[in-house]
Amino acid sequence: MTDLPKAHLHLHFTGSMRHGTLLELADRHGVRLPDALKSAHPPELRATDERGWFRFQRLYDAARSVLRTPADLDRLLREAAEDERAEGSRWLEIQVDPTTYAHRLGGLTATVELILAAAADAASAAGIGIGVILAANRTKHPLDARTLARLAGQYGGRGVVGFGLSNDERRGRAADFEHAFAIAVRAGLAAMPHGGELAGAASVTDCLDRLHATRIGHGVRAVEDPALLTRLAAAGTVLEVCPTSNLALGVFDKAEDVPVPRLREAGIPIALSADDPLLFGTRLVDQYALVRSAFGASDSELAELARGSVRGSLAPDSVKAQLLAEIDRWLTDPASPASTQR
Repeated sequence: MTDLPKAHLHLHFTGSMRHGTLLELADRHGVRLPDALKSAHPPELRATDERGWFRFQRLYDAARSVLRTPADLDRLLREAAEDERAEGSRWLEIQVDPTTYAHRLGGLTATVELILAAAADAASAAGIGIGVILAANRTKHPLDARTLARLAGQYGGRGVVGFGLSNDERRGRAADFEHAFAIAVRAGLAAMPHGGELAGAASVTDCLDRLHATRIGHGVRAVEDPALLTRLAAAGTVLEVCPTSNLALGVFDKAEDVPVPRLREAGIPIALSADDPLLFGTRLVDQYALVRSAFGASDSELAELARGSVRGSLAPDSVKAQLLAEIDRWLTDPASPASTQR
């Protein structure tokens, strides 16, 4: 499945880091990591209660703290692009809250420019496309989100492709961020908030009604509301489904519970994604492997999931057309390298 062309639409900046890079940067900058991050095995996580989410966020913040210089950003994005290429991903949309790095990197605008320059260099070197999603933090004040939305709009068409909203869905109502998303949408950016993972189907509805979401991070709890499934399918709203993340955080108990088949049967487009490989221990191709093993997905079904990731992306139309053609060749040409390695 590494040879199946695909796009990756839900990957967090710090969460994309290789474990070895985390350890090297921590050593270089004198950062003392929690024991859970020192092991090569992913930490034990569960976020269905406030204490569990706090532990997850504490580990994420510790990992984030090793990124201190422009060279660190360059390395992270270069390696992320290399990893994407190796897994068959030809287009990556990576999500970042630049406010968490700005105090070390010369301010908010300077940080965004460093990230965009590093993304462009990494994309060129790896031979893939990269779009950046600037994401506000639900646990911060909505005025901060408005500031970030204005800045995101200034860089629309210059590497920034969308505006997101991350962190615990149970904190910070979607309505509080309505103004920020209106700013971003008026600037021509796609709205890509998280919803429907730790919070229920109502959080997905809020993303649609309040934030005018064109794509939703996770969204799997939409299966709790049949009318919402019908609405999502009619609108063609893409859900960025991250199976391993759902399992690691305790949203579902076993792989067979992740509602990929139910969402597909409802006609909802899905983009399989890895979320935070650093903390969950799996990358993009592992999500396709999970769907194959848990649900017996055929080559044609995996190809359709890959098509969904491409169609749901903000890649240029020419890139989408090329990737869709490559997926068709993967599926139909028995002489292709991809077909012989499945």
